[in-house]
Amino acid sequence: MTGPAPGTPGLRPGSERPLTPRASARIAARYAEVVLPVPVPRTYTYEIPAELGARVVPGARVIVPVQRRQVVGIVAAVDAPAPAVVAKPMVAAPDAEPAITPPLLALGVWISRYYGVPLGLALRALLPGALWSVRRPAGPAEQVERVLALTTALPSLLERERAFKRAPKRRVAYEALEAIGGSAPVRHLIARLGLSPAALDGLVTQGVARYTDVPRARDPFAGLSSPPPPDLTADQRRVVAGILGTAAETPSLIQGVTGSGKTLVYLDVLRSVVATGTGAILLVPEIALTPQTVARVRGVFGDQVAVLHSGLSDGERADAWRALRRGERRLAVGPRSAVFAPVQRLGAIVVDEEHEPSYKQGTAPRYHARDVAIERARLEGARVILGSATPSLETLHLAATGKVVRFELPDRIGARPLPPVAVIDLRSAERVPDARGVPWTVALDEAVRGALGRGEQVILLLNRRGFATYLQCPACGDVRTCPRCAIALTVHQTPAALRCHYCGHEEVVPTVCRLCGQETQRMRGLGTQQLEHFVGLRFPEARIARMDLDTTSTKWAHHRVLERMEQGTIDILLGTQMIAKGLDFPNVTVVGVVDADTGLHLPDFRAAERTFQLVAQVAGRAGRGPSGGRVYVQTRAPDHHAIRAAAVHSVAQFAAAELPLRAPPHPAYPPYVGLARFVASHEDAGRAQRAAERVAAWLVRANTERLSGALSVLGPAPCPIERIKGRWRWHVLVKAAEPRAIGRVVRALGARARGVVVDRDPVSLL
Repeated sequence: MTGPAPGTPGLRPGSERPLTPRASARIAARYAEVVLPVPVPRTYTYEIPAELGARVVPGARVIVPVQRRQVVGIVAAVDAPAPAVVAKPMVAAPDAEPAITPPLLALGVWISRYYGVPLGLALRALLPGALWSVRRPAGPAEQVERVLALTTALPSLLERERAFKRAPKRRVAYEALEAIGGSAPVRHLIARLGLSPAALDGLVTQGVARYTDVPRARDPFAGLSSPPPPDLTADQRRVVAGILGTAAETPSLIQGVTGSGKTLVYLDVLRSVVATGTGAILLVPEIALTPQTVARVRGVFGDQVAVLHSGLSDGERADAWRALRRGERRLAVGPRSAVFAPVQRLGAIVVDEEHEPSYKQGTAPRYHARDVAIERARLEGARVILGSATPSLETLHLAATGKVVRFELPDRIGARPLPPVAVIDLRSAERVPDARGVPWTVALDEAVRGALGRGEQVILLLNRRGFATYLQCPACGDVRTCPRCAIALTVHQTPAALRCHYCGHEEVVPTVCRLCGQETQRMRGLGTQQLEHFVGLRFPEARIARMDLDTTSTKWAHHRVLERMEQGTIDILLGTQMIAKGLDFPNVTVVGVVDADTGLHLPDFRAAERTFQLVAQVAGRAGRGPSGGRVYVQTRAPDHHAIRAAAVHSVAQFAAAELPLRAPPHPAYPPYVGLARFVASHEDAGRAQRAAERVAAWLVRANTERLSGALSVLGPAPCPIERIKGRWRWHVLVKAAEPRAIGRVVRALGARARGVVVDRDPVSLL
């Protein structure tokens, strides 16, 4: 008796012996490639159970077993070939629809390739953290709200008389519900309309109404609103028309002086975009700016706005994400992670203050939200609008080469002049008698006192938090340093401690030197706490508020301070860079940059650019009202081109001086070349150095053998901050005019170099 013909289902190829039931099931089973959120550059094959088949599609979240635990993964592909070993079956697929849309999945692949990170880490950035939890795979439970809705119409008075003859309160409830559309939240009916719960229950018992539970989003910004924006100026209308007339695939740059109304232009463009049935994303650089921005956006779009940022609870973020994913809200607002918002039919992405370094993610994947926005817009056919009063030199270079279309707003709204800037030389300027270690000149003192006397407000910038920069023994010169980082401990007074701003290490403030026993320890340098203390003594009647990371760590802390400033209950607002951008207070007439040199001489090629942007941005906070304003910049480098350009509010002047310093024949830096940084770190200093040397040797060899000398390799060398969190750090820099050469080495080292941080397009070299 002959067996079935070769190729018959149930047979091994070339065999006449039937397969076992288990082997037959393996051939009939379906498999999927799953990406796990781990730093491993590969996918894993899992079997798709029949009951999950409809939900397992590319981009879907699935729960899969990994050794003795379960994790959430993302389906990369379905109908994968059967693996050589027995594949484990998936445990669950918690979503009815894929969590990551095809364009976002493609964006994750681009991030993985461009920044040289495993795909799992790239995809992890695309979803809120709560959606990676196995314990609650559906994310935080949605809150529900009880709604009462009429089910029976009683149009005539006679019918109502019969129905409510002995229940007048029930009739009142019926007619109130009818008057507001036939349904309303129960809490609204009771709290706002004063209806009794018994009357509402009676309507349900009588059969003329019913209760239903509907999802209610946790929206912490629900009560935040502002009046509709004013009419656009002629310049603003020109820019709006220009942007809408530009091809969607070409990014636009709005370069407008501070106070020119860039936000109004954004809103008008977004209104046109949303009117076509598409959605949009508005990125802001700081959480501090979110409430003010959300208020303006809600003035135009109402409840169509969803907010995504790390200051919200898991439930609030998950609700906003769901509302966008379901298409219930059309406009997402937030800092860098909002670039991944699941907006349906994306039509536009706005990147406000595009020059800000806070758009760069500090952990893997080390993406830049501006560049990700441009790529996402390309994938989804949306337009990108970049905005800044002080654009980055990279963006200015793209505009100069025609890859970005630039639109200018050269004047402030109402033709108000930009405030004059007085540059004060701290080396020779007269200081107030009791200033001691505080760089407080007579000119700035008189300006602040005059503004307070006129009932006006003042902003003071010092981009260094804490009370003093370090503590030093006057006898032997010993400085208290962090035991885990190569940096001096910063002196704080509220609460009193020596604190490391890199690892969080704290010590009590010593009274004697640890080396020589000298009792008097001296504080050196200036921080925002000391400035607040000094200004409080100098102007005892003034109401002072400080904004830095120490005072704004709690939820809504930024909003409360800015709200008080807007209401006029703060006379002097002082703080770090978070007060330098996006704030619009018409009563601010004096802005003081107490020490403009805090970041000017850092060992980073962007130090001058950051200083120019910071000083120019904070200068723009003055003179936004009818009283005008004046800016005082205190510096020991009054002739530096960054200070001179900021003093005349001139981006062109700064670029003309700075760009030649980065172009060949000088050592080239962005925007003329691409840049990547490889940081090797280890608890042992020697092993960190040897790892960096191996990376440098590999790069030199690859440059010679494969890349035809397209790379310029610098290093290895110790990082400017040589040790952080107990790990010694060495780095190697790679520059190339050809992006593909950078990409090849970034991907290669990202896949194979363990313990080495790969950072493409770094914003800091410290």
